Amino acid sequence: MTKGDLKAQGHNVRKHAPSTGEIVHSPSTVKSKKADDAFIDDTDPFDNDDRTGETQEPNRLVGFVVFVFVMAGFIYAAIHLIRWLEDEQQLPVQKVIFSGQRSVLVDSQMEALIRNKQKGSFFALDVNKVHQLLEDMPWVYRASVRKRWPSSLHIYLVEQAPVAIWNDDLLLNTQGDIFDGGDVNKKLPQLFGPGGSEKTALAGFKAMQSLLSSTGLTINELFLSERFAWRVELSNGIRLNIGRQQFIDRLQNFIDVFPLLEAQNKAINYIDLRYDIGLAVGWQKNSKKEQEIRQNND
Repeated sequence: MTKGDLKAQGHNVRKHAPSTGEIVHSPSTVKSKKADDAFIDDTDPFDNDDRTGETQEPNRLVGFVVFVFVMAGFIYAAIHLIRWLEDEQQLPVQKVIFSGQRSVLVDSQMEALIRNKQKGSFFALDVNKVHQLLEDMPWVYRASVRKRWPSSLHIYLVEQAPVAIWNDDLLLNTQGDIFDGGDVNKKLPQLFGPGGSEKTALAGFKAMQSLLSSTGLTINELFLSERFAWRVELSNGIRLNIGRQQFIDRLQNFIDVFPLLEAQNKAINYIDLRYDIGLAVGWQKNSKKEQEIRQNND
């Protein structure tokens, strides 16, 4: 019986599925599946996301509020900690300890100055400002300031060492720096010169004084002119006019002839050393030495 005969008799013919095992659905089955898919796609795909967003918004707000409270608490605690650290009553500087050789500086006066200008606790005290405060004092040459836990301030001082009076009213230290030391010690040698020549004058003074040490004479006064010419007055009252050039060599000439001049039994007023060969001597008239010689001769 052929397929055509079967169709004519009203029989349905089912095709066999391929040998691979794939199932071939009938048209009625496909229609039913499409209807089911259409029913599933009918739901709103964003319903789940909307519910998640509604849940996250309150969580973010709560997190922000907690963060604000934590930061406010931190700032409040920090402010109170700073105030406590700066409170002199809580952490005072109990001791101010000075060291270094001092002959003019008074420890109690310096401590009072520091406490008056640098009020506050151990932590609030600024060592740089204390250092500057001390070095602004005329008699302080150098200062070193250190804090030492828990409550002490250690200060090492180098006091000014004056070697001469400068232009009647200031003092000159060993480095050639001038400072206002208050009451001037008149026992110091006096140096005079134009402004800015302090170091030159001091260097010349030291060189001449070293050369004169063999004679037992010292320099009482030294004058440096605007043209940088030298004049000195010695401890025996003799004035030396040395000039600008070769002042060490000229001073050596004086040292060489000084024993001969002393033997003249005359009081010397001045000696002019500004000559290439020799020197000029000015004798005192009616000096005390001459009077003593006359009395002895009589």
